[in-house]
Amino acid sequence: MLKHLRVRNLGVLPDAEIDPGPGFTVITGETGAGKTLLLGALRLLTGDKPRPDAVGPFAVEAQADGLFDDGPEELGVSRVVPRDGRSRAYLEGSLVSAGTLESRVGTLVEIVGQHDQLRLRRPAAVLELIDKVLDEQGTLAKSSYETSWKAYKAALDIRQSLGGDLMALERELDLVVYQAREIEGAGLQAGDDEAAEMLASRLRNAEAIQAHLAFAVEKAELMLDLSGDVVSTLRKIADMDTGLAASAAGWESVADQIVELLRSVRDSAEEVGEDPATLAEVDDRLTALGDLKRKYGKSIGDVIEFGMGARVRADELAALLERSSVIDAEVTLAHEKLLEAGSGLRVARQRAVASIQEESAGHLRELAMPRAVLAFTLEEIEAGPTGADRVGLQFASDDRLESGAIQDVASGGELSRLILALRLATRAEGAETLVFDEVDAGVGGVTALALGRKLADLGQVNQVLCVTHLPQVAAHADCHYVVKRDGDTAEVVRVEGEHRLEELSRMLAGLPESARGRDAAAELLELTLNG
Repeated sequence: MLKHLRVRNLGVLPDAEIDPGPGFTVITGETGAGKTLLLGALRLLTGDKPRPDAVGPFAVEAQADGLFDDGPEELGVSRVVPRDGRSRAYLEGSLVSAGTLESRVGTLVEIVGQHDQLRLRRPAAVLELIDKVLDEQGTLAKSSYETSWKAYKAALDIRQSLGGDLMALERELDLVVYQAREIEGAGLQAGDDEAAEMLASRLRNAEAIQAHLAFAVEKAELMLDLSGDVVSTLRKIADMDTGLAASAAGWESVADQIVELLRSVRDSAEEVGEDPATLAEVDDRLTALGDLKRKYGKSIGDVIEFGMGARVRADELAALLERSSVIDAEVTLAHEKLLEAGSGLRVARQRAVASIQEESAGHLRELAMPRAVLAFTLEEIEAGPTGADRVGLQFASDDRLESGAIQDVASGGELSRLILALRLATRAEGAETLVFDEVDAGVGGVTALALGRKLADLGQVNQVLCVTHLPQVAAHADCHYVVKRDGDTAEVVRVEGEHRLEELSRMLAGLPESARGRDAAAELLELTLNG
């Protein structure tokens, strides 16, 4: 729902704003006052291309700002149109494309007018309208079709993955099985290559390592002897000077550490020895690990991961090959079920269409189109995500005329009244804000009262905005704005009470100060309040 709209330097409007609220809002004013500029601002906010004359004379650029309720959240939108250069669009303060506005805000607002590319001109939108008014049985049929479509697509995807070349899949299976077995057979663990390289280095340098360890043992034994002398001397001194007892204890700890370290070095010296056979085995292991890394990854971890992936792929291919013998039958069966579900959905849609056509015809009769013909067409086609139907909407303003697509045969005023009748007939959830421009073209008298009443009825379900020159329509509004022009400048004001009576009097008789006009306006308001 549109909560707030502000325009600056748009045409003759230097700065104007409206807060339409829920229900039915009308915008009135003298011819040429600038009523449709507010609708132009809404078009800008829904991503439309700006008109060359959009920028007014009061600044170097025009700007439209809107605040919408989108479910539980508010959505702020802006569009800036410079006199020269490209326009800029903002969504919640972030710069976006006009296409983003169309997809994001266009779902919240539907503008119905002579020059708008209406959603109902698109078959997908007509189908959506029908599906929104399916009865309970029809809703179940639609759900059944969607389930059947998913099953059919899944079977097709499996057949596509088989690709029709079983020999190629078998060759790939042989390859990934070989790869998985080769890696699994190597018994790999992360860090195997580093451990093997360390062992190989020790075996290759065993003689030098032994010599260095022997030298280290000799020096450590000397250090142990010397540390023993130091400890003995300090103990004697500590007997004479207890303040040096801590030093003696410290050296005793050093001597103990030297003993442990000497034992470790001796153990290492005993472990190291020349072993040509083991060295050859380690070199072979390093060669094997190098081959695996060359083929499957830069590290042993990469190789292990590759092997796991190969095993998963092998299992997938085995399952696919197992299903290859029955997949064609599965696709055929899924397609048969899909066609059956499509037939059931088509019957449900035909029931919905009959209901919409009957009720819409009644509304059109009351809207001065007594001989109008509105007919939906359902043509069976190849099944798709939304069904096996191609839907169309045919219209004729008179049953003596040949029906045609609404975009080809309906005038602006007829189109607006047609959409109004459809909305009333379906009460379907669509754009939350419906904006009607030229809905009253060619209408007057009793028909104008019916038009106003129906717009007000629609306002019970959707937020409705309407630019009108008919007092019979304006009198039904919950909220009334007037565009007043003074020379090259216009302003927008909300009118209530006496001021609204003045505006309705002006619309009725062209005399806002006329007592008789005000009486007629009051009578009109009373008539609308009493139904």
